[in-house]
Amino acid sequence: MTDSTSAPSEAHPAPLQEGALAADENQLIHERREKLKVLKEMQKAGHGVAFPNDFKPTHHAKPLHEEFDLRPPEELKEAHIHVKVAGRMMLKRVMGKASFATLQDSTGKIQVYITQEHIQPELYERFKHWDLGDIVAAEGHLFFTKTGELSIHATAIRLLTKSLRPMPDKFHGMKDQEVKYRQRYIDLMVDESTRDRFKARSMAITSMRDFMVKHGFLEVETPMLHPIPGGANAKPFATHHNALDQEMFLRIAPELYLKRLIVGGFEKVFEINRNFRNEGISVRHNPEFTMMEFYAAYWNYLDLMSFTQELIRSVALSAVGTLHLNYGDKAVDLSQEFERLTIPQAIVKYGPTGVEVDNAAWLRAALQKLGLNEEKDRLSTLSLASLQVKYFEETVESQLWQPTFICEHPVEISPLARESDTQPGVTERFELYITGREFGNGFSELNDAEDQAQRFNAQVAQKDSGDDEAMFFDHDFVRALEYGMPPTAGCGIGIDRLMMMLTNSPSIRDVILFPALKREH
Repeated sequence: MTDSTSAPSEAHPAPLQEGALAADENQLIHERREKLKVLKEMQKAGHGVAFPNDFKPTHHAKPLHEEFDLRPPEELKEAHIHVKVAGRMMLKRVMGKASFATLQDSTGKIQVYITQEHIQPELYERFKHWDLGDIVAAEGHLFFTKTGELSIHATAIRLLTKSLRPMPDKFHGMKDQEVKYRQRYIDLMVDESTRDRFKARSMAITSMRDFMVKHGFLEVETPMLHPIPGGANAKPFATHHNALDQEMFLRIAPELYLKRLIVGGFEKVFEINRNFRNEGISVRHNPEFTMMEFYAAYWNYLDLMSFTQELIRSVALSAVGTLHLNYGDKAVDLSQEFERLTIPQAIVKYGPTGVEVDNAAWLRAALQKLGLNEEKDRLSTLSLASLQVKYFEETVESQLWQPTFICEHPVEISPLARESDTQPGVTERFELYITGREFGNGFSELNDAEDQAQRFNAQVAQKDSGDDEAMFFDHDFVRALEYGMPPTAGCGIGIDRLMMMLTNSPSIRDVILFPALKREH
């Protein structure tokens, strides 16, 4: 349980020159391995265990601070409160016959006071050569130091896990952003803001789940391996199922399976799900991402918008405690009613002056001026509604900073959405934009099996003409609709992007514990 080697302590490492960094780190690792070697030799000789697994903490740092930080020192001294804690040693100050160490557990940090008088002198000598990063157990009673810091006066200490690699310099931390993503365990170890960000994510997902259950939704699980990719216009990851001897696809969306459940008789379902799309990587896109999709029978897209607004507000309050956020250097107000605009209305309100929003020829020419020359031939075939969508994406989308529902997308780009009864050619669909980015997509569901079959055929034609994001024809889903699906509305919300906004994170990689990265060589 102890370490008796006498290599120099790393409590105050000397600054490393960049050229010597790797060599110095290798030397430190070598020294730590030698210390572990001694521990294992001691174990063979019957003196302790190199990696003990019998210590049980009775307390954690943050609750101790919350309960005792404001207590009078005399009261704490008289109470003689005995505690057992364990954590990673983040700081160490050796001062002759007395020393301080700071241990960090999952809740926070607490200081431990160690003296030769209260533990065995030989154990104290070993402690002086333990390293930052080691997992250490401490047992003793609570007291306040002369500076008023709640601490543990140790009567016993143990080395539980020997750390073989030195931690980053506490003053400089991890500078390489990719290393932070690749070695998230170090990022979490040394950066409290990273830990807080992922705690907020956990609270947000728990809040989302609780909100859905409270409103009568049933949580379900649907397949992640699909024989036919569907539910979104996206390029899938393909794999091979050996037992079935057939090609399979990682899920791009759970939509078609969730709607099968509505057909089967569940009236409200939701799934917090991982999706995979074999597309680009950017600050807003990761090939593996998390969404929540939910479907409710006897709702339409107007019901969805009201519900989605309240859902996002509830999650924000649970995760970060406020509806008034900052993203970058700009404010985001979730407390106001989310604006609702059609695509033409948004273009008129936020686009350049003089836009002829109902003139297809004008929109084609304007899109070409904006640099869409490579799509010149395709632009000539697009309907007015699709041209409006293209122009909206190029000129308006990034300006929608405050929460805004953009409604009524054209049928040709909404193959699963119900067409409006009063406006032929557009669907009862919305996309939610905040901070200039899409956060959600919802619509009244198409439940006409014959219309759905025609839409799938149109998608197949697009795929045959070279669009690798167009949908396949899903015969089983059409068959399910032929049994009859009640009027239904459904929505998908991107949890990663939502967490970017709630935690003021500039990149999607900041809110995914282990984002997709190129393999190390």
